[in-house]
Amino acid sequence: YQIFGYIMQSNPFMQMADEWHTAHIALTQHQPIVSIFGSARLPPTSPEYILATQVAKRLSDEGFSILSGGGPGIMEAANKGAFEGKSQSIGLNIVLPHEQHPNTYQHLSMKFENFASRKATFVRHSMAFIVFAGGFGTLDELFDLITQLQTHKIAPRPIVLVGRSFWGGLLDWFNAQLVAKGLIKISDLNLFTILDNTEDIVQHIIQTSKI
Repeated sequence: YQIFGYIMQSNPFMQMADEWHTAHIALTQHQPIVSIFGSARLPPTSPEYILATQVAKRLSDEGFSILSGGGPGIMEAANKGAFEGKSQSIGLNIVLPHEQHPNTYQHLSMKFENFASRKATFVRHSMAFIVFAGGFGTLDELFDLITQLQTHKIAPRPIVLVGRSFWGGLLDWFNAQLVAKGLIKISDLNLFTILDNTEDIVQHIIQTSKI
């Protein structure tokens, strides 16, 4: 057993497989799941944090477990809303040199060393994704999702970008550069929806998700 443990620790691929498998067993019990992504740097006083809390609570009361990155900012808001609702609040925490520390609003908290197994867990177990304002990490999660949907590596599922004031400029750039140069099809822009308020977000998730 000691030798096996050493192999697991020294082999990142085996470690990722173990993380994914452990999460798979745990999350299978808490379907349906909606993932919420967003910045770790937005404070509880920010409009995005407040909106994320409201959205998560509404979805939790509708029977959706809420999955977040388990840290501060929007992740905390998502877990807080779910924690106050009727369904499970779940965090997939990642070990980072700064910013990331587990928030206190999690019924189930899992720790990951690897981004790859963590992202695969989000994709495997979520029937919908809600993306609030965020930095490189949030954009990485978003573009990974869009790419997998575009290339039919995963089944269709809703992606909601929250806040036209934040995401609108990116959509304009998609049209002006990617669509105009033929780098993507204009229909690829239908892979996600931009919404602004709690009711529209919740109703979109309910109507487009297969529960």
